[in-house]
Amino acid sequence: MLSYVIVLLAVIASAGGLLFTSVYRDNDFVKTTWLGNDAVTLILAVPILVAALVSSQRGSLKAQLVWMGMLDYMLYNFAFYLFGTAFNVFFLIYVALLGLSIFALIFGLTNLDVNGISQQVRERTPVKWIGGYFLFVAFGLSAVYLSQSIGFIFTGQVPSIVTASGNPTNLVFALDLTLLVPWLVIGALWLMKRQPWGFVIAGILSVKGPLYTLILTVNTLLTMRAGMGTGAELPLWITLTVLGSIAGILFYRNIQAAKK
Repeated sequence: MLSYVIVLLAVIASAGGLLFTSVYRDNDFVKTTWLGNDAVTLILAVPILVAALVSSQRGSLKAQLVWMGMLDYMLYNFAFYLFGTAFNVFFLIYVALLGLSIFALIFGLTNLDVNGISQQVRERTPVKWIGGYFLFVAFGLSAVYLSQSIGFIFTGQVPSIVTASGNPTNLVFALDLTLLVPWLVIGALWLMKRQPWGFVIAGILSVKGPLYTLILTVNTLLTMRAGMGTGAELPLWITLTVLGSIAGILFYRNIQAAKK
């Protein structure tokens, strides 16, 4: 029930942002990136969540994993809106989306048949390759975030994303270092040891990850088109989207389609 409410509110927030761009009171750079988030959420994330919900009700454990991944996407995505947008008319919707996503994810995970999912994963699943990719992304992000954060201590140079966004702090660093990087590391280590919760975390990250790097790809293209960026990061986001999608395909294709 919470997930269907999340679907409805996500449609309102995303469609509203695309149709009524005056909703966003941020600077032009940030406003442009919200439009990329809105487009991917409305066109891809919402339909995937609905499809996962329907398939889950038919007893598919694989669909339940995708469902959890989409709830994590909603949690992560709307945390950016709640804490990163200039106050606007959708503020309470962002509050509801973040809060509902947290509770829905908790309720979903506590009712998930973790051992049943682990038993459906084939022995030939390339857990080391997938786990290695997660670690690669985790350490890559950490290197960038820590170098700039520690660099500020010694040089006083504020990271460029803070200047570009106009925010008082670096929301990207804050959310990634708390809601993404630790789970990439834990998920990778548990996955490579074939622990049951490792498969669950891998299933969640394999859904959330490619969708969000796709958002970064779209946003980079939009800011380039608007003349507000060089597009230097575009090859990186495209590469991560492709690799993340491959990791997700390798993981989910090796889950047997048995019914709960």
